[in-house]
Amino acid sequence: MSVQRYSLFTDFDIYLFKEGRHYRLYEKFGAHLLELEGKLGCYFAVWAPNAKRVAVIGDFNGWNPNKHMLFKRNDGSGIWEGFIEEARLGDRYKYRIVSDYYQADKADPFAIYSEKPPNTASIIWSLEYQWKDREWMEKRSKKNALNAPISIYEVHLGSWKRKKGNEFMSYTELASELAEYVKDMGFTHVEFLPVMEHPFYGSWGYQITGYFCPTSRYGKPEEFMYLIDTLHNNDIGVILDWVPSHFPTDGHGLAYFDGSYLYEYEDWRKRYHPDWNSYIFDYGKNEVRSFLISSALFWLDKYHADGLRIDAVASMLYLDYSRRNGEWIPNIYGGKENLEAISFIRELNAAVYKNYPDVQTIAEESTAWPMVSRPVHIGGLGFGMKWNMGWMHDVLDYFSKDPIYRKYHHNQLTFSIWYAFSENFILPLSHDEVVHGKRSLLEKMPGDDWQKFANLRLLYAYMYAHPGKKLLFMGGEIAQRREWDHETELDWFLLDRSEHRGIQTLLKDLNKIYREEKALYETDFSYKGFEWIDFSDWEKSIISFLRKDLEDEANILVVCNCTPVPREKYRIGVPKNGYWKEILNTDAHEYGGSGWGNFGGIYSDSIPFHNRPYSISATLPPLACLYFKVEK
Repeated sequence: MSVQRYSLFTDFDIYLFKEGRHYRLYEKFGAHLLELEGKLGCYFAVWAPNAKRVAVIGDFNGWNPNKHMLFKRNDGSGIWEGFIEEARLGDRYKYRIVSDYYQADKADPFAIYSEKPPNTASIIWSLEYQWKDREWMEKRSKKNALNAPISIYEVHLGSWKRKKGNEFMSYTELASELAEYVKDMGFTHVEFLPVMEHPFYGSWGYQITGYFCPTSRYGKPEEFMYLIDTLHNNDIGVILDWVPSHFPTDGHGLAYFDGSYLYEYEDWRKRYHPDWNSYIFDYGKNEVRSFLISSALFWLDKYHADGLRIDAVASMLYLDYSRRNGEWIPNIYGGKENLEAISFIRELNAAVYKNYPDVQTIAEESTAWPMVSRPVHIGGLGFGMKWNMGWMHDVLDYFSKDPIYRKYHHNQLTFSIWYAFSENFILPLSHDEVVHGKRSLLEKMPGDDWQKFANLRLLYAYMYAHPGKKLLFMGGEIAQRREWDHETELDWFLLDRSEHRGIQTLLKDLNKIYREEKALYETDFSYKGFEWIDFSDWEKSIISFLRKDLEDEANILVVCNCTPVPREKYRIGVPKNGYWKEILNTDAHEYGGSGWGNFGGIYSDSIPFHNRPYSISATLPPLACLYFKVEK
């Protein structure tokens, strides 16, 4: 039992790694099955520059740290490597890392498969899979385009649905059921809360230890590929949450990897994340930058992901994020901006779009940092899109108020338009808003049950009419009453009740209208696609506006009545003469409403109003949103 000297690294690989510009490290580091001099075995490589000794321990040597010692390269790269003939597919392994005052058994940072938690060993595996999504891959540039309809269904795989006994469904079991459901609902994309391996299930995947490894809770890597493949073959894009902002301190993970602060900052004022009791990556270290960017490209390369949603970007940008005075270090100019993280983010986005121009990166960024979704070459951070956290906060706060008080908070409904086109925004009603005592979307709504459901229908229709792409967390489409609980599946039994089925039917119709009407998506990120009719009727809590396509032809008139008082003969100015067909009414009986409306549409009058040459006299149902489209 011995280790043979062998290397997958070229001199150019080492140069790029040290420069922080090697973006395919997963092809070199980790465990790679191969044949050497006619012998089958496995090549191992790990970065541990401050270690005195590194051994591979595993099933193939009885976990004996004295049998397979790796060789340290003499080029200053800090890489330990070697070929072990005895290692085979499916064997579990770890690295025994010994330094002057430290010894630990570490999981492979580049492992592509691992034991099911709470076990923590890495597993030698292969990513061979026969993809069948060529048609999707050839057209996804259009599906992911900024002028395309993008309606995202946010999913936590462990709690969407479960089997009897509250057991997890596997990737393969989820594949056909999830794809069929999302397709039937009309969403264009799914976004998975992090599927990368994480030791603590209650972190929802946001405390990652395996940056190249889908969690084994739901199956094998090729089974996760099958899930994505199935979604693609049902015309559904896949966005993965990815977390380069911090990592957990678990002993088998990246923390204090080789007896030194290797992946994390050394100074505790930059290293420790007070919100999540985790460590922050050292973005100034070239090798760490290569590690992270390689991880991002890995999911796009090997798993055909169509986008990455980057978590907690604000915590990366600011050195004083969630810290008091004395708990952070200013940058070299005395400011609070993390210049190393900013540089890393720009490099990340540039690398993603250079290699995969048909995907999108999406920032969860909660501050007013400018140009988040603008290209790097003009000074932006380089993301394709950004979550609109301001819209989310304002609109949920507005809708949580009793309608009698809404007239005093009318600006919360209208203010978002002032900045709606400063970024490429996604409107999120996400998982973060339905946990930790915040209540479900339905239970945020005021009033009795009828008003709660009516308010929720109004909220959804307003969101789909507002400029920006759409995101809804699972359970919102069935008006789940309780908060999301990751330990159990959604309350699917609610669909036995007509009011919950009504919400689901509305979401289906909203997705259908959204995808069919160019005015609702083609100009999401341009002021040319939006025009107020009237935002000043605060007394009645009514707003009306137009959504327009690029040719300014297929106008959609949107009217929201945010009180439970129906309004008859309510006059609204319109730009064109003709029959304004009512293409959506959230108060319709099939959605659980009372049935107020306009009998399918209204002919305009030659009565100028709202500075428009024509107008309509409409009936506005209580707590409802109406969409009208003029017929040619």
